[in-house]
Amino acid sequence: MRTASIARATQETKIHLTLELDGMGRGDIATGMGFLDHMLTLFARHGDFDLTVRCEGDLQVDGHHTAEDIGICLGMAFTQALGEKRGVVRYGQSLLPMDETLVLCAVDLSGRDYLGWAVDLPSRKVGDFDTELAKEFWLAFVRQCPASLHIRQLAGENTHHILEAVFKGMGRTLKMAVALDEKHRDEVPSTKGVL
Repeated sequence: MRTASIARATQETKIHLTLELDGMGRGDIATGMGFLDHMLTLFARHGDFDLTVRCEGDLQVDGHHTAEDIGICLGMAFTQALGEKRGVVRYGQSLLPMDETLVLCAVDLSGRDYLGWAVDLPSRKVGDFDTELAKEFWLAFVRQCPASLHIRQLAGENTHHILEAVFKGMGRTLKMAVALDEKHRDEVPSTKGVL
C-alpha cells in the first residue's frame, strides 16, 4: 500500500492529511477555503488518489499560510508514499483542455526541486481564493516532493477555468508519474540508482 499520513502543526495552521496513491479518486477535503477544497477534490479525482485534508488555518489573516502549508503537507505525503520510488514510471505529462483554456503540465520525479510556472491569471480572486496562491501551493509541493514541475498555460481567459485545468492536469500528470512500471517494478528509474 503506497500511503501516507501527515500531521503538521504551526502557529499558523494545523493540518492532517492522508494520501493513497493507488486509490479510487475519493477526495474528502476541508481547508476552510471553498475554492481550494474544490481544486483538491478535482486533483484527487483526476489522479485516482484517495486524499483527505483537514486544515485549521489563520484565515483571519488571509489564505496564504493555509494554501502553502497544505502544499507542503501534500508534497510530504507524496514523498512518504513513494519511498525509494522503486518501480515508478517517474515522468508524467498532461495537456488538459477546459472550454477556452488549455494547460500543459509535466513532471519528473527527479529528486531536484524546480517549478516552471507560466500561468496568466486575469483575476486576483476566485471566490475566497487569492489566485496568486496557486503558484505558492505548487512551489511548496515541489520543495517537499523534489521534482521538476512545469505548468504552462497555452490558452485561457477565465481564471476559474485556468486554475481548474491546472489542478486536474496535475492530478493526471502525477497519476502517470507515480504509476508502477511492471517491466521495471523492482528498479529505481535512474541510471544513478537513486532519485
